[in-house]
Amino acid sequence: MSNESITIATTFHLLVPGVAPAPVGAELHYEPEDPYAVAVLFHTGQGKVEWIFARDLLADGLLTASGEGDILVRPAADDPERVLVELNAPTGFAILSADAEDIAEFLDLTYDVVQPGEEDLWIDFDRELAKLVSTN
Repeated sequence: MSNESITIATTFHLLVPGVAPAPVGAELHYEPEDPYAVAVLFHTGQGKVEWIFARDLLADGLLTASGEGDILVRPAADDPERVLVELNAPTGFAILSADAEDIAEFLDLTYDVVQPGEEDLWIDFDRELAKLVSTN
């Protein structure tokens, strides 16, 4: 088992009705210390925006609509080579499109580090408990 984090650069496309899709640079990131989660760091004109969500949500969204609430991931109905990520926040809503192959390759890299179903083996419960009870 490797303890290395995974980061890959990719491009999402912001989808707005009536406007050509706008490219948004992004990084997909995975840390074995937080084995259930993945992060997407979007590089916007106003800085960086990070969204963290379940690795399973991203994987399931390659095949079928997944998630509820703030993050929804699903295959694009009109293009099987794209996946849509819907983000809902109190400050706004966005639909972004990504290359499904890029997402699948990223997930494969994360599975090389932590196999699905083995995430609990990577959690240091003593460390997490210490964080909860620390008085710092």
